[in-house]
Amino acid sequence: MVTAAGIGVDATWAGVCAGRSAAVTDPGLEGLPVDISCTVPGFSARAHVGRRSSLTHDRFIQLSVAAAREAVADSGLDPRTWDGARVGVVVGCGLGGVATWETQHRRMLDEGPQAVSALLIPMLVPNMVAGHLAMDLGATGPNLVTATACASGATAIGTALALLRDGSCDVVVAGGGEAGVTPLMVTGFAQMGALSRRTGEPAAASRPFDRDRDGFVIGEGSGMLVLERAADARARGATVRARIAGYGASADAHHMTAPDPQGAGVLLALRTALARAGVMPDEVDHVNAHGTSTPLNDAAEAAVLRKFLGTGPAVTSTKGVLGHTLGAAGAIEAALTVLAVQHGTVPPTANLCHQDPDVELDIVAGAPRERPLHTAVSNSFGFGGQNAVLVVTAA
Repeated sequence: MVTAAGIGVDATWAGVCAGRSAAVTDPGLEGLPVDISCTVPGFSARAHVGRRSSLTHDRFIQLSVAAAREAVADSGLDPRTWDGARVGVVVGCGLGGVATWETQHRRMLDEGPQAVSALLIPMLVPNMVAGHLAMDLGATGPNLVTATACASGATAIGTALALLRDGSCDVVVAGGGEAGVTPLMVTGFAQMGALSRRTGEPAAASRPFDRDRDGFVIGEGSGMLVLERAADARARGATVRARIAGYGASADAHHMTAPDPQGAGVLLALRTALARAGVMPDEVDHVNAHGTSTPLNDAAEAAVLRKFLGTGPAVTSTKGVLGHTLGAAGAIEAALTVLAVQHGTVPPTANLCHQDPDVELDIVAGAPRERPLHTAVSNSFGFGGQNAVLVVTAA
């Protein structure tokens, strides 16, 4: 993982468990109505990806390559020796290279068409994140980018699961990457009323399930997982962190941006994921909620969770620490759910000072909660009413 909490799995996990928001005032957003964000501290394309990366990659690709390399190293697999034709790459991305787009558009307006980079198109189109990972890892199997808005990363992992189950691949590198903290994108979200206006206290702005929540803090990052069939992992003596046991997807078919207040689509995705995992609702120990810190989303999600899962699961939203990483969120949160199950630890929800009385759930706050976790759920929802739910079980 590469997130606002730090570069790498250990840094991100430690930051999330500490429960302190990574949101700060962003100099790149100076003068805008909303000028706070959660960006990756200390990330250098040259140092973390390679010398030529700053010339050929948009930031969303740079973050994704760094995360994918860490994931592959953690898996114990060696791209120099694996059968690349049996290795797939599936990455979720909602926006693509918007920083490149904005920079090059300004250059064309200021200096003329001749000043526009010849690499504009390959740097901005979303599919190139999977393409570059394939080049970097020597993976010549199926190569896909999923775009289901803020559910994109979870959709990618669900798609990877299908590729493994139907025999198309033996290994899939799957996850999400996004770098949408740009003036135009932030302005667009602000104009919609989606962002928190608590700009005078950035670290307190993202407050999922809190009575005083007023919107999300935009973030960036990447989360990647290496998936393979359990029998193959056992055969090579791999260290397995957890198991992706089920996936469910649905559409609200309700509104461009607002969730269905009845949560019918979310409930369908949740039911489907649990059924495919062979899990009953009362067996779920933990939920990593979508929990954006927006009034409508948190209320609708909480109502579905209360109705279907009850008050038994320990619920958290890690967006309180990391902000909302858009198309990468589902993958980062799936990785955090894997770590929660592996370590038996539920990270706290940052800034939960006064839980919304209508949120009738066991929300973890203040400090991590240690408890045995066998079955967990990671929720991801996106504009257009696109829902994706993953079930994670202990290895």
